[in-house]
Amino acid sequence: MEIAIPILLILVALALSGLRIAQEYERAIVFRLGRYSETKGPGLYWIIPFIDRQQTIDIRTKTVDLEQQETITKDSVTIKVNAVLWFRVTNPENAVIRIANFNTAVYQFAVTALRNIIGLHLLDEVLREREQINATLQKIVDEATEPWGVKIEMVEMKDVEIPESMQRAMAREAEAIREKRARIIKAEAELESSIKLTQGAKQMQESPISLELRRMQMLSEIGIDNNTTTVILMPAEFSNAAKSFTEMVSQNKASES
Repeated sequence: MEIAIPILLILVALALSGLRIAQEYERAIVFRLGRYSETKGPGLYWIIPFIDRQQTIDIRTKTVDLEQQETITKDSVTIKVNAVLWFRVTNPENAVIRIANFNTAVYQFAVTALRNIIGLHLLDEVLREREQINATLQKIVDEATEPWGVKIEMVEMKDVEIPESMQRAMAREAEAIREKRARIIKAEAELESSIKLTQGAKQMQESPISLELRRMQMLSEIGIDNNTTTVILMPAEFSNAAKSFTEMVSQNKASES
């Protein structure tokens, strides 16, 4: 009886030593005598002491900064690019069994894919089509890491560093484009103005009195802007018409009185 109690205590201690707890964001990969047995967690679980071995995997989304890479674009421009990678483990068994270190493997493959995809695009495309390049890069890395039980959630290029000489060339190009646009707008305005002037000239040609009215309006505008004395030469037709109108008004006043 005295011997049984210590043995019982030893067995209880061994049983208790097999108790494990996995957090909600963790999964435990259990190996029994070197072979994969099962995936346990989250919560409380038990493994056989000295026979089972476990490896815990965090299944939360991880954020990794891809260090700045110096690469050459399709049009032979050397640029420096860095990016951010978001990924998580979706199959803990594969992440442990099929790859020695999935964190390092995902990082190295993402860096290589980033350099390769930049080399397939022109500099203008890298600057203008970042979202498309990010989506393509995510698809490439995700397809490669899927057998490892890793899901690539998102890839974003943070910054693209361009050589100073190329920045100056791009600034000159942008300035030339703006100047070209300004000249085009000015030419279009002059064309539209000439069309309107031609239409006005035709209208005045059909109605001479409108030309005289325009002339009177122009003279009145000159008198407002400049405090000067203006001498007006009136056409005979216009004077006769004005005289006839004045006589008609006088006759009407005389008849009314």
